[in-house]
Amino acid sequence: MSDRITGLLTICVALAFFASATQLELPFFSDPLGPKAFPMAVSGVAIIAGIMMLVRPDQEPEWPVLSTFIKLFITTLILVIYAYSLKPLGFIIPTALASAAISYQIKPDLWKSMIIGGSLSVVLFLIFKFGLGLGLYAFPKSF
Repeated sequence: MSDRITGLLTICVALAFFASATQLELPFFSDPLGPKAFPMAVSGVAIIAGIMMLVRPDQEPEWPVLSTFIKLFITTLILVIYAYSLKPLGFIIPTALASAAISYQIKPDLWKSMIIGGSLSVVLFLIFKFGLGLGLYAFPKSF
């Protein structure tokens, strides 16, 4: 039953995506296919995948226990807060806190989570700033 619901939702979203692609305007200079071709192709593949889920569903899955869904919700909330805190707080502090919190969700060991969070934030900052040349601020601009 869950595959059929997912297939039906996939088809509905793909049809909406296809309809929105038909509304794209053609620029004066464009390639021969135009801007509509790629979104329409993606919609077509998604519709085929949705139909396959309706026609040949898998066996009913074993859903995880409620605590797993709670952890997923908390992790999603952490990532949303992380995204909003990057600009005012810089890169290192929010990344350290978010990665430590997510690490703690995976394995509840406070000291290891703090070490992982701090290490990961510094290493990622060095890679993104100097390796990839991104314009990141390590700390808030007020520091």
